[in-house]
Amino acid sequence: MSAFQVINKEVDGFARRGRITTAHGIIETPCFMPVGTKATVKGLTPKQLEEEVGAQIVLGNTYHLFLRPGHELIKKLGGLHKFMGWSRPILTDSGGFQVFSLSSLRRIEEGGVTFRSPIDGSTHHLTPESSISIQEDLGADIIMAFDECTPYPATHKEALDSLELTARWAARSLNARQRSDNLLFGIIQGSTYPELRRLSLEKTVAVGFDGYALGGLSVGEGQTSMYDVVNEFGSQLPEAAPRYLMGVGTPEDLLVAVAAGLDMFDCVMPTRNARNGMYFTSYGPLSIKQARFREDPGPIDARCNCYTCRNFSRAYLRHLFMAKEILSSVLATIHNLHFYNKLMAGMRDALVGGEFQRFKSSFLADYKSQE
Repeated sequence: MSAFQVINKEVDGFARRGRITTAHGIIETPCFMPVGTKATVKGLTPKQLEEEVGAQIVLGNTYHLFLRPGHELIKKLGGLHKFMGWSRPILTDSGGFQVFSLSSLRRIEEGGVTFRSPIDGSTHHLTPESSISIQEDLGADIIMAFDECTPYPATHKEALDSLELTARWAARSLNARQRSDNLLFGIIQGSTYPELRRLSLEKTVAVGFDGYALGGLSVGEGQTSMYDVVNEFGSQLPEAAPRYLMGVGTPEDLLVAVAAGLDMFDCVMPTRNARNGMYFTSYGPLSIKQARFREDPGPIDARCNCYTCRNFSRAYLRHLFMAKEILSSVLATIHNLHFYNKLMAGMRDALVGGEFQRFKSSFLADYKSQE
C-alpha cells in the first residue's frame, strides 16, 4: 500500500483530504505541524501537544540539532522520538533554510555549504549526503532533501543557478538514503519566476521522491507573490504524493493553500506570536496586552474549547502577560496551536461533506470581522 492516499477531493477545485502512513502513526491531511526546532515546541510538554493541542506530527530542525546537542548523541540515546518523549510522527527539515537565514560567512559550493555556527563561531560543512545521514540518525519519519533556499529578491540567473544546484543536490540526497522506514521529500525552488518553478518541478519529479514541497516562500516576497506561486503550482505537484508548503503561514494562508491542493504546513507564527501575547481567534488576531481586557471576564474565544478558553479569562491572561509570567506563554501557545489544529480539522471535515468552499468563505468572513 502506498504511504499516501487521497481520501476525498473537492469536485470543482483542488482541495483534498488525505492520509499519510508513517512508522510512528497516521497523519490525516490537510495538517499543520507545530515547529519543535530544538526537539521541543517552546512552552509545551509532549503530553500537552498530544492531549490539549491534538498535534499529529511535529517538525524538528536538522541544522540546530546537528549543532547542539549533536545527532550522534541523539542517536546514542535512542533517536529523536525517545530523546524528546514524543511517540507520534516527526518531520525534520534538511537545514538548507537555516544555513540561508542564520549562518554568517556561509560559502555555497557544488559539494555543499560551509558555514559558521551562530552558537560558538565554529566552522561546519553540510552536504546532501551528511544532511540525509543526520536526519536518518535522528530517526525522523519524514526527511527532506538538502536544498539551497533561494533568497529574495533574486535575479533570474541567480534563481536558475540556485534551482539547478538544488536539483543536483536532490539526486545526491536520494542516493545517500540508507533507511527504508522514512519518507523522503524533494523541494521545489525557483523564486517567484513561474517558468523557473516549472523547471524545478520537472527536475525534482524526475529524481523521484515520496513527497514534494514548495520551498523558498515566505522569505520576503510578499503575500501576493506567494499566493501566485501557491495557486499556480500547488495542484501541479504530483497527485499521488503528499504536497508540503514550507514555512507558511497565517490562517488565511492555510485556507488559500489547501484550496490550491496543498496538504502539509508548518510555521512558527502560532507559537512565536503566543509568546508575544497575540492570540488567534475566530474573529481575527487579538493582542492580550490591550487595556480593554484588564477586567474582561470572558474567554479568549467563545467558540474555542481549548484548555485555555475553558478555564481562564482574558483579564487573567492579560495579567499573566503584563507580569511576564511563564504561564502566559504556555496558555497562549496551547490556544494558538489548538486553534490551528481545529482549523485543519474543520477543513478535513468540510472536504468529507463536500462543503470546503462554504467552510472557507464562512471562516474568512468571521475572521476578518471585528469582535
